[in-house]
Amino acid sequence: MSGLGRWTRLARRAFARIGDLRVAHVPDAPTRVVRDPWPGEAGRGARLLKGELELAGAWRPLHPNSWLEIGGPDAFRAGAHGFSWIRDLRALGTDTARLRARQLVAGWIDGGYRDPIADRVDVIGTRLTAWLGHYDFFAATADDEFRQKLMTRIVLDTRALSALLPAEFIDARGLRALKGVFVAAVALPDHDAFLTRAMRFLPQEIERQLLDDGCQVERSPAAHLAALADLVEIRALLQTGGVKEPATLPLAIERMVPVLRAFRHPDGGLALFNGSKESSAVLIDLVLTQTGCRTRALSSMAEGGFQRLQAGRSVMLVDSGAPPEAGLDRFSHAGTLSFELSVGRDRMIVNCGAAPTAAEWSSALRATAAHSTLVIANVNSAELRDEGLGRRPTRVEAERHEANGAHLLETSHNGWNRLFGAIHRRRLYMSESGEDIRGEDSVEAETPQPFTIRFHLHPNVKASLQNDGATVLLRLPSGGGWRLRSEGAVLSMEESIYLGGNDARRTEQVVLTAFADSPQLIKWAISKVG
Repeated sequence: MSGLGRWTRLARRAFARIGDLRVAHVPDAPTRVVRDPWPGEAGRGARLLKGELELAGAWRPLHPNSWLEIGGPDAFRAGAHGFSWIRDLRALGTDTARLRARQLVAGWIDGGYRDPIADRVDVIGTRLTAWLGHYDFFAATADDEFRQKLMTRIVLDTRALSALLPAEFIDARGLRALKGVFVAAVALPDHDAFLTRAMRFLPQEIERQLLDDGCQVERSPAAHLAALADLVEIRALLQTGGVKEPATLPLAIERMVPVLRAFRHPDGGLALFNGSKESSAVLIDLVLTQTGCRTRALSSMAEGGFQRLQAGRSVMLVDSGAPPEAGLDRFSHAGTLSFELSVGRDRMIVNCGAAPTAAEWSSALRATAAHSTLVIANVNSAELRDEGLGRRPTRVEAERHEANGAHLLETSHNGWNRLFGAIHRRRLYMSESGEDIRGEDSVEAETPQPFTIRFHLHPNVKASLQNDGATVLLRLPSGGGWRLRSEGAVLSMEESIYLGGNDARRTEQVVLTAFADSPQLIKWAISKVG
């Protein structure tokens, strides 16, 4: 955005927050009740009562008078100032939890808002959604002074947010901002201008959020789930307000459902690509139920760049697409051509996960070595930057073949072309039974390069290196045994880490190593024992 455009947006925001509040008409309470539809976690609510805010596995102290002391990555601070965690206090359902929510909101209004990130449009939208969605829980029985302060802030924030539509962000944060205006427009129906403006930009926002195959543009299962939940919530808000939804809204929801199903492992959680954790299977089920769509999982997402191979009890999910463009790559990892493999409800091969709210883990988990794929000379396939990616694969190809229930996926990417003149090619095969999985990884380069192939194991998998030095026996929690063997590489076992859930867990990885003077092709296989 140009300097003039940015100045104009800031001026609109400032103007919306000043002026005669009598004209803004601050009501005593919301005119219409809106309710946050998503469940909280009582365990996290209990930590809030102790003065600890937990977000995505990271935590920091939070007290009514300590708002200005919150530090950490932007993602953590944005989550803190977004107040979605009120649902965790609500999950406790006690008067003590109600009072703590009220105290924390009051402390924020009295000065905790001074962190600049609290004024980011998606954070404002999230905060409006939380405050209005839980108003009956923490504010309805409060004294007049608190409710007047709260409602004044809600009206001023909505005016500022409405003035800044469409959001400057081109990723899902723009949708989160838009949802905040919808929540306020439905809860405060006397403010017709809010609804008019939000309805004007909804079709435009949907169009820029979705690719042709229904994938959310950031290529992140977690971002896809969040965007779908936002659209489901917006639809419910329009129904509550008696407003006819634009035709693009139900169509968008219908397109996104089979993609979300494709991103799920059989245990119900999400695949760990591009900033994603497993998430709650209960939450995912609830989102899917509220869509009202029963479509099946997609097997191939050409635009989004993912493949789902399924046979027998085995499911393989593959990142086979180029990273998104700048401005959409905030969640992007250097994990091109990585895959995850489940057998039944047991995850076997995984990526290491994500920790957007924990700075000490975030960069390491975005590295190529934290993914089940190939790494040349210990150099990432994409350059990692705080705000996204620098150098990245620009050409990622995937060709899929199916015959008699078996799958063959042939892929390649050029992420190391600028540095080494190298192309990584990966061929993946799954038999019709799902019990014979084979792969070939090769590096095509003018000068032969050293490289490694990593298979990160889920913490529940027990691995033992066999005496031949070329085979690893894998034992799954369900009792099934699998054998991983290789040809053309030195096989070893190394420590690894798993952050697919909230807590970091130690695990192991199988590493196949090839040297510059080795053949630039490694074959490997994963097969069921017995």
